Amino acid sequence: MRHGKKHNHLGRTTSHRKAMLSNMATSLILHKRITTTLAKAKALRVYVEPILTKGKDDTTHSRRTVFSYLQDKEATTILFREIAEKIANRPGGYTRIVKLENRLGDNAEMAIIELVDYNTVYGVDAAQAAKKSTRRRGGAGKGKTEAGETVAPVAAAAVAEDATVVEETPVAETATEVAPETEAAPAAEETTPEAPAANEENAEKGE
Repeated sequence: MRHGKKHNHLGRTTSHRKAMLSNMATSLILHKRITTTLAKAKALRVYVEPILTKGKDDTTHSRRTVFSYLQDKEATTILFREIAEKIANRPGGYTRIVKLENRLGDNAEMAIIELVDYNTVYGVDAAQAAKKSTRRRGGAGKGKTEAGETVAPVAAAAVAEDATVVEETPVAETATEVAPETEAAPAAEETTPEAPAANEENAEKGE
C-alpha cells in the first residue's frame, strides 16, 4: 500500500526514480540549466535544493553526504567550490522553473529548471525595459512623449552654447582691431606739431 506517499512517483520504481533524480541533479549542477518535463522539474526541485543547502557547509561530512546523493565527484567539487559562493547569501529558493510549449510528440508539458544565480536569459529584457520607463505626475500638459521631453532640453542647450560662441568671437576681434587704432592715434598727434616747427626754421634760414 502507498499510504502517506504524496510525492510524484513519475511512473517509476523507487530505485529508478532515485537514480533519475540523481542524474538530473548532477546535470543541473554541471550545466546550470536543463530542459525536462514539468513534473520532473518539480520533483527535481524538491530533491536538489536540500543538496544545495548542504553545499554551503564545506566539511568532510557534508561532502560525503552530497556525494551519496549525486554519485559524481566533479559535480560535488563544483557545488562546494563555485555554486556555494554564489548562493551563500540566499536563504533557499535556489532554482527557477520556466514553463515552455508542450512537446510535439505526446503533448507533454515542458519546462526549464535553472539555478537562479546563474540566469543570463530569463528576465533580463524585462529588467532593462523597467529601467527605461518613467512615471510622472501632473496635469494633462505633462502627458508628452519621452522623445519630446528629452530632445527639447538638448536643443536648448545646443542653442545656448552656439550663442555663447557667437558672442565671444566678435568681442575678441573688436579688441584686436581697436588696440592698433588707439596706439596709432597718439603717434599721429605727435607728428603734427613737428611739421610747423620745421617750416618756421626753414623760413628763418631763408630770411
